[in-house]
Amino acid sequence: MPSHYAIEIIGVQKRYEAHVAVRDLSLRVPRGTVYGLLGPNGAGKTSTIRMIMNIIAPDAGEIRVLGVSSSDPSIADRVGYLPEERGLYRKMRVREVLRFLGRLKSLPKAGLDARIDGWLERFQLRGAGGTDWGRARVDELSRGMQQKVQFIGALLHDPELVILDEPFSGLDPVNAQALKDTVLELRARGRTVIFSTHVMENAERMCDAVCIIARGEKVLDGTVSDVRAAHASRIVRLVFEAPPEGAAMALLQDRNMVVHGVEPSRHLEVELTASADPQRLLAGLLASGARIERFELVRPSLHRIFLERVGADGVETGLSGHG
Repeated sequence: MPSHYAIEIIGVQKRYEAHVAVRDLSLRVPRGTVYGLLGPNGAGKTSTIRMIMNIIAPDAGEIRVLGVSSSDPSIADRVGYLPEERGLYRKMRVREVLRFLGRLKSLPKAGLDARIDGWLERFQLRGAGGTDWGRARVDELSRGMQQKVQFIGALLHDPELVILDEPFSGLDPVNAQALKDTVLELRARGRTVIFSTHVMENAERMCDAVCIIARGEKVLDGTVSDVRAAHASRIVRLVFEAPPEGAAMALLQDRNMVVHGVEPSRHLEVELTASADPQRLLAGLLASGARIERFELVRPSLHRIFLERVGADGVETGLSGHG
């Protein structure tokens, strides 16, 4: 009976001399989901992905991919991989590179060019009346175009499992959106996608479940909704008819009630202290004469949870580094 999980990691550790890159990591990625491996640069994300791909071996623990050991060669054609360090044969032409990658994944020659053309058109590398970048050498392409070519190479053989290491790094907003749309389409077709990122917004919008890693250790994991629900909200979103003043502003500046003081505005988000009662804040604001259009307790974003549990280092910085 096939496993319900695309990836199972059990008690995995990886050390590079004195540095522990991954420490006692366990997680499960359900099939047919988009799963985010989140953490700052240097957290252990890339080392984890390389162990899943059997590029490096764990020092301890077990990894199963699509129901078999990650070291089993039979899974190679069932997985698509976009590495953090992009690498294409720069002097080859784009179609030649993609044909080569397709043949490595056991795709038959018949129909391969048509498959390649379909992907080139999808990512605007070939179109009616436009430049056919499939004829260009790789080194003639921009960095973003090269990344799209490598992404196509990872998907060309229609893998069951797609692993993307920092896939949005270096992409402009248009191309990043094209990649996101493709990831969500893969999920709709029952494929499993796992990607690493330190940009929490991408994870929150795309992922069904996440694992946050810091300093080589798992901080938390679970579905996005469960992770957010588990972190009781202390955030209140307020909309006033007019910017608060007087007694209302004094209440919003009270450090026994609110963690950080705010400036007068119709739209405010305030973080309550651990001892503050949201109902007392509401009652106090109403008693002050402030007219409130909206008072809402909001679940914290993944970004806020990350800052709370891990800190600000490496979040949404766009910095590259070894994970």
